Amino acid sequence: MKTSDFYYDLPTELIAQTPLENRESSRLLVLGKTNGEIEHKNFFDVIDYLNEGDCLVLNNTRVLPARIYGEREDTGAIVEFVLLKQKGVNIWECLAGPGKKAKQGHFFKFSDKLSAEVIEVLENGNRILKFSPKGEFFAVLDEIGQMPLPPYIKEKLGDKERYQTVYSKELGSAAAPTAGLHFTKELLKKLEQKGVKIAYVTLHVGLGTFRPVKVDDVTEHKMHSEYYCVSKETADIINQTKKEGGRVICVGTTSCRTVESVAQKFGEIVECSGDTEIFIYPGYEFKCMDGLITNFHLPESTLIMLVSAFAGFDNVMNAYNTAVKEKYRFFSFGDAMLIV
Repeated sequence: MKTSDFYYDLPTELIAQTPLENRESSRLLVLGKTNGEIEHKNFFDVIDYLNEGDCLVLNNTRVLPARIYGEREDTGAIVEFVLLKQKGVNIWECLAGPGKKAKQGHFFKFSDKLSAEVIEVLENGNRILKFSPKGEFFAVLDEIGQMPLPPYIKEKLGDKERYQTVYSKELGSAAAPTAGLHFTKELLKKLEQKGVKIAYVTLHVGLGTFRPVKVDDVTEHKMHSEYYCVSKETADIINQTKKEGGRVICVGTTSCRTVESVAQKFGEIVECSGDTEIFIYPGYEFKCMDGLITNFHLPESTLIMLVSAFAGFDNVMNAYNTAVKEKYRFFSFGDAMLIV
């Protein structure tokens, strides 16, 4: 398949710039996986489509306030850094811009409590920084850092917690698992009262999730790597659900990539952790997931390819074009789609 097959025309005004006041009041497009039928609902209606004995898989990663601005000690130049991956104690791989002002040996001051030295420049242009915090690093970062919002969001975020899910726990993502932003604690409680099981996985989302596919042939794309972790409790819940005939409904492509990575490697869901580069596109045979809750993704992205693999290319592209026509809100702070 060609990357251009996954293009759709999206008016700029449909890209959501801010989250809705009430998380669960987003719109919900319900897509029939096999017949392609479409219903238009609100997100709180999702409870009507989940049954007793089903399992909802949520990614409990927490986004780092990873965007920080440093002043170079010798020139006063301001450089933006985005923390990507921890390499050691207070040592991080970062994006830097403008990079020419952040070379090896340069020192930066971020606040009275945080400074850093660029100790290495990688081949891909990323920098390795060694930070010197006064106090606990993550506490300092929480004070001075900004959320690394995607480039298509131009509005400033008033409340940092609106780019976190209400169940976020494990700190480490450079971007939010945005399908989960629609859930409230009240809605999750109602689902549990209905008999829907809740299972948590962790996948730390990298900024590679926004990286465009630059090859014409989809199969030649090199997928980025992301860390995941599955607990024994979660593995037991998912395996029991499958054994008893319930459905495994993943919230977001990150939860999907986690369970499919594990199922592909071990033949079932087991307690494990590691890095995954799984690339799911049409032709892939799903081994665990039976349903998906997801946001609307960028044209020609690996994420729209994953959704098309699950629900069928024609069904998904028709759903996207319908969503544009019906003026749904798109991307991170936008509306949602349920595929069952």
